[in-house]
Amino acid sequence: MSEIAAKAPTKAPRKAPAKAPAKPARRRLLASRLVPYLLLQALIVIATILGLRLLQPSDPEDFALSDFSAREDGLTRPVTLPHFTSSRYALADPPFYTGAFAFRSADAASGWSVYLPRFSNAVEVAVNGVVVLDSRRDANANRPDRNTPEIAAIPASLLREGSNEITVRLLVWGPLKGFLDTVYVGPDAALRPAYETRTLLFVTLPVVFSAWQAILAVILAIMWLMRRHEPVYGVLAAAMVLGVVQAFAPPPVPPATVSRLAAVLLASAPIESALIVVFGVLFFGWRWPRYGTLLFVPGVVVFVVGLIGGPPLPRVLFLVLGIPTVGLCLFLMACVTATAVVRRQDAASFTIGCAVTIVLVCWIQDMLTVLEISANDRIFVSRLSYSAMLVAIGAGLTWRFARALNQVDSFAGQLVTRVREAEERLKASFAREEERARAAALANERTRLMRDLHDGLGGQLVSIVALSERGSEGATITDAARAALKDLRLVIDSMDDIGGDLMLALGSWRERATAQLRPHDIALDWRVATPQGLPLHPELRPWHVIQIVRILDEAVTNAVKHAQARHVAVTIETHDGGLGPCGVISVTDDGSGFAMAGNGEAAGAGQTARGLRNMRSRAARCGAVLDLNSDASGTRVRLQLPQRFPDSDAAAG
Repeated sequence: MSEIAAKAPTKAPRKAPAKAPAKPARRRLLASRLVPYLLLQALIVIATILGLRLLQPSDPEDFALSDFSAREDGLTRPVTLPHFTSSRYALADPPFYTGAFAFRSADAASGWSVYLPRFSNAVEVAVNGVVVLDSRRDANANRPDRNTPEIAAIPASLLREGSNEITVRLLVWGPLKGFLDTVYVGPDAALRPAYETRTLLFVTLPVVFSAWQAILAVILAIMWLMRRHEPVYGVLAAAMVLGVVQAFAPPPVPPATVSRLAAVLLASAPIESALIVVFGVLFFGWRWPRYGTLLFVPGVVVFVVGLIGGPPLPRVLFLVLGIPTVGLCLFLMACVTATAVVRRQDAASFTIGCAVTIVLVCWIQDMLTVLEISANDRIFVSRLSYSAMLVAIGAGLTWRFARALNQVDSFAGQLVTRVREAEERLKASFAREEERARAAALANERTRLMRDLHDGLGGQLVSIVALSERGSEGATITDAARAALKDLRLVIDSMDDIGGDLMLALGSWRERATAQLRPHDIALDWRVATPQGLPLHPELRPWHVIQIVRILDEAVTNAVKHAQARHVAVTIETHDGGLGPCGVISVTDDGSGFAMAGNGEAAGAGQTARGLRNMRSRAARCGAVLDLNSDASGTRVRLQLPQRFPDSDAAAG
């Protein structure tokens, strides 16, 4: 023990240097993957910022009205548009802007309009004291997260030569401060293109994305229902449904209060963002942690407060909890995708990571706009980019699912081809085996014929030759020739196809046995105990038949030569065995019999004993059971046939 204790400290330092280089190598590998990804994301951030600057829609500055006098909180002062109000809620005494524009009668033919590219929450525009535009009639135009423009034609009867008055009432109900962008008044042909451009970007495109999002939500829901073990489809479908509800459900416009609907709309954004984080975690094959449910708490709080409290409270709470939750979820999603890129290095993680970076940049841009740090146009783009990201992810999942189906179809086609090829090979193999089996059967039949001819006809011919050489009497040679002829007929008859009906072969044998017994004045008593005789055996082969017939021949020959019998009885019957019917053939004579040994064999080693051994051997080759009883009253040979004959002659054992 002391030696082991002394050696133990010397072994530990030897193992430490082998494990030490593993962690630095792993860190270098992670850094080699993470650094290029972060550089790529930096390029995407720069490209997104430049894109947001370059894609800003341009308005006809020649018809801009920027100088207004604003009456707010009981005070009137000159302002320059774009302008932010000082209050987040002003419905009782809304800010009132008054301005002027010049009109010339020469431009009356083209028609004039007033165009407002951006405002929040709602506007009421009047020209020379007559209201020409009220955005509250369009509920979707009064949402702070939308960039909906408005345009209204000015009736020609309202326009006066020279200076005309235009007033704008800005109705504000939060959660952000009121905002009024530059107002444009001029010929409709000059203002309409800018309005249509903004409508395309900020109205039509979001509707297209939302409609596409709704379709993908249905597709993903169906995919989830068909594949319950992949909840990632269901989670993304739920997130898309919330986005569609927020996009198409009309928000309440004060003074009408629909607090429940407002609560749903306000709570859907943070809950939708939390579901996207769940999707990211599940999509990349990780388990959702239990503490991750805390991401859903802000959305639930906003929803509950919206159901219980008044209209202003949930909007303020959404500004305090909901918007930061969305940003936190985007940041977590960026971390999840970055981790997936480092570990997986696949196209899906790269694509989703780039999409999350774009949305995160747009969200930061919107936050800078809310905090009035960025430009004064107050255009929100995170909702549009967020919908685009969801559509891209849904399309990617659908594409992956379709690709998996194509792979399954391709595999099925390959499997069908391989099965067909295997079938062809099996058919060829079966053909070869069948040919080989046919050749083996022919060889076995040839061998059997040769053996039967050798054992029967050959032995008789040898006897005839021997008798003729010794000069024996003609009667003896004649008997030997008749025995040879009998064996030849037996071999020929055994080659006939009897269709498994052994009774046909026994009928032929009966004629030969009668002819054999007649010269010795021995009567043959033939009795079939059962009406059907013997059961059919489709597997019955000629070599089975010849073995059975030779057994019966041996029994009759023994009765003629050794027993000095006067009667021979053949009984055919069918017994009902445990597994089916089986036939029994009995040959009984009334001769003197012979002595039996204890093992059921004939006593002594004479010709009778050899004949009985041959009979038992032939019965075993057919799968039959031979019983022999002999006493002073006669001899009884009982052959019990098998229920199914063996296929091979080797069954003799």
